Amino acid sequence: MNAKNNTGVFNFVTESYLLDFRGRVTIPMIGNYLLHAASNHASSRGFGFSSMTEKHTAWVLSRMAIEIVRYPEMSEPVTLYTWIDEVGRIFTSRCFELNDADGRPFGYARSIWAAIDMATRRPTPLDVEGLSVYIVDRECPIEKPGKTAAAEDGTDGTPYQVKYSDLDINGHFNSIKYMEHVLDLFDLDLYRTKEVRRFEMAYLSEGMYGMSLALHRKEVAEDEYVMSICHEGKAICRAKANWR
Repeated sequence: MNAKNNTGVFNFVTESYLLDFRGRVTIPMIGNYLLHAASNHASSRGFGFSSMTEKHTAWVLSRMAIEIVRYPEMSEPVTLYTWIDEVGRIFTSRCFELNDADGRPFGYARSIWAAIDMATRRPTPLDVEGLSVYIVDRECPIEKPGKTAAAEDGTDGTPYQVKYSDLDINGHFNSIKYMEHVLDLFDLDLYRTKEVRRFEMAYLSEGMYGMSLALHRKEVAEDEYVMSICHEGKAICRAKANWR
């Protein structure tokens, strides 16, 4: 199977209701684009939501790294390319490229996924041979998501309780809501003067309805912050934002 057929291509338009107060697409909205493309790309090749459900398994997002050169504004067309670049026994890696109307890349992303047993919620081995035929040899010129420091060490957390609007189709804390909540830890004045250059998320465990959380933020270097969402003192996710 050739690389062209195994690269998914998806088109979006930046509507006004998707933009922030600056008139630009947000990181969580870009995250929605990425997850939409990943889900549809997998479904069209036989390893999407329905196929996994038949096997009593489900895909879970483990890590995500997004780098943006320029944030699109209103009514801009966006072309998103996605492909698989690695398949292991437990994890598979998926890449993304975001292009503007002129075909110029304005952002890239890397993600790491695992399959879990829906009953035990524990990782289950992947069909390495079956998935490997979809690997594409295509450049994704950003670093893979790495280990993120613990923001909860030495910081006071902002309390939050998981609500109805935080839940996904599985009844768990939506992966995009994790992004929204950690980005809400920054003052509006920072968004007025700077923007996120690179954003990383590491999903460690699932949040549930009614769960009491604490949201933490810590500056670790100039224009570099780490964030955590914790339950009973243990992180359920960690994140990092580099600003410019």
